[in-house]
Amino acid sequence: MALLRSDYRYKDIGLLLLRIGIGTMFILHGWPKLAGGPERWAAIGQNMELIGISFAPAFWGFMAGFAETAGGLLLILGLFWRVTCSLLLFTMIIATARHAAAGDGFNGYSHALEAAILFFSLIFTGPGRYSLDNKFFPTDKYRSRFNRIVI
Repeated sequence: MALLRSDYRYKDIGLLLLRIGIGTMFILHGWPKLAGGPERWAAIGQNMELIGISFAPAFWGFMAGFAETAGGLLLILGLFWRVTCSLLLFTMIIATARHAAAGDGFNGYSHALEAAILFFSLIFTGPGRYSLDNKFFPTDKYRSRFNRIVI
């Protein structure tokens, strides 16, 4: 029964589809935050007080919107993978803490928590074969024998 075999030949296509889907959703979530301007950035950035950071709320709010928007694009492209996933993980941890502290209950913070778990996991899986990271920073697994420099 081919369906039950552990031969995951299409995992790179699966990662590509995941990157496109999640990246698109984060662009759609982040863009309104960026377009909201300094007042909206300051309101979002005040959430950093949950971890003891109370200065420059507009900067932190802008960074949250930027992390979601640019991070979504970088996810789609599969570029700067670990940095991108780490920034999105941090953003989702703060979002989870904000919803939990506001008493929103599990339904209020579950989306951010699920995204945090996803980004934490993706740090370890990598973007897959069909990514710009693979093109610009190939591992030995994907590196062509013609690209190797012998010293």
